[in-house]
Amino acid sequence: MAFTRATGKHRGPSRMARRSVGIAGVATLATTGVIGTLASPALAADTENRSLEDTGLTKVITEDSLADRIDAQAAAQEQEAFEAVAKEKAQAEARAEAKRKAEARAKEVREERERAAREAERRRLNSFQLPVAGSYVTTGYKTGGSLWSSGSHSGIDFHASYGSSVVSVGSGTVVEAGWGGAYGNNIVIRMNDGTYTQYGHLSSIGVYVGQSVEPGQQIGISGSSGNSTGPHLHFEARTGSDYGSDLNPISYLRARGVSL
Repeated sequence: MAFTRATGKHRGPSRMARRSVGIAGVATLATTGVIGTLASPALAADTENRSLEDTGLTKVITEDSLADRIDAQAAAQEQEAFEAVAKEKAQAEARAEAKRKAEARAKEVREERERAAREAERRRLNSFQLPVAGSYVTTGYKTGGSLWSSGSHSGIDFHASYGSSVVSVGSGTVVEAGWGGAYGNNIVIRMNDGTYTQYGHLSSIGVYVGQSVEPGQQIGISGSSGNSTGPHLHFEARTGSDYGSDLNPISYLRARGVSL
């Protein structure tokens, strides 16, 4: 015989009912998000910490970041060193180039001066001048008279007081230096252009045969030796060293740039 038990208001719910209600409540809370809200932060943090600690990711990230910074620092320092070396090299090359240009310019200036000096010397050696500075002609070429054995003057006379300096009119070589008879103490010079000049009636001679002379170089002192009526300089231009090969001295000197 089966017994049944009436359900009254004081009778508690059965275990099955309580379980059903509990499950329903949990489902309701889960549906409203209460459990999820309460449990999510702690659960997520715990899960993340366990994940990082378990994999060692935090340590790897830290070490990689430090290594990257060190590498970047080293690369920057290497680049700075490279740029410094390149800059120093460029500056050294610029200094070397400036020095080379300065030396080249100095050489050019030196060579220009040397060329100018050589040219000036060449012009000087090829120049002609009066045998007595500031003098003038007192007796002309081919002047007639008994004073000359040929009947005329074979040269010209320059005014020259006793003791005046007599110079070579140009560059040449002495071919005669001594007594010349009617010319007294005389000098004959073979000029570099192949002509000859003669200087007579000197009181003294200051050069020797074979000596090279330049324009304006003193060769003797004026006087009145030989066939002379007073101190003066007898000057001749010749095609040869001997008497009788005379040229017009005035034309000779003028053709060589001498004013008289």
